[in-house]
Amino acid sequence: QVQLVESGGGLVQAGGSLRLSCTASGRAFSSYNMGWFRQAPGKEREFVATITWRASNTYYADSVKGRFTISRDNAKNTVYLQMNSLKPEDTAVYYCAADQQPLRVADKWGEYDYWGQGTQVTVSS
Repeated sequence: QVQLVESGGGLVQAGGSLRLSCTASGRAFSSYNMGWFRQAPGKEREFVATITWRASNTYYADSVKGRFTISRDNAKNTVYLQMNSLKPEDTAVYYCAADQQPLRVADKWGEYDYWGQGTQVTVSS
């Protein structure tokens, strides 16, 4: 079992930055691909970014490409999401997730095995 805990959310003005962190329990963190998703009120959960287990590959949703950066520190069991040039439409609850199948790149929430509780990001205009 893996437990994921997100932090770093908050209120920021448009154009600002935030860095989200997600820390995992357990020793298998380095073998999981990790992803970030978000869910705005009244909308479905959507893919934001994912990083492979060795951090050799990253993938982003078109809506955040060039503004967000996903990274990980396997020694700290932590994955990060650096968010720059934030827009009001980035407002959502952000979730990190772990995928036990490292040989694929998953961009659908149903493909992930473990989820954090989420952290709220609010971008004011």
